[in-house]
Amino acid sequence: QVQLVESGGGSVQPGGSLRLSCAASGSIISINVMGWYRQAPGKQRELVAHITSGGNTNVVDSVLGRFTISRDNAKNTVYLQMNSLKPEDTAVYYCKADGLFENAGRRRFEVWGQGTLVTVSS
Repeated sequence: QVQLVESGGGSVQPGGSLRLSCAASGSIISINVMGWYRQAPGKQRELVAHITSGGNTNVVDSVLGRFTISRDNAKNTVYLQMNSLKPEDTAVYYCKADGLFENAGRRRFEVWGQGTLVTVSS
């Protein structure tokens, strides 16, 4: 029943901006950490940023100063504001939620979204 749905991806020129959103819905018992990961072609999935329910954030060095993560606990939604985008930011971006969920009567401790594509090119 629980799911994460990402939105906001698209194609932009270098230096442009995008805002990604990820909304959790369904059988949510509690959500602790929410985060964004990305996977470029031929590469492993990597952490981009994460945020706790209390608002504490962590952003990887490669996007530090350009990306900002935030969340709205009341809406079970996490955002990723991406500025000064570079071609190397091109990837499928995935949302992840850590907490306690229920799916088909079984407890789950993490849920992944299906991803949204971000393409940065001239």
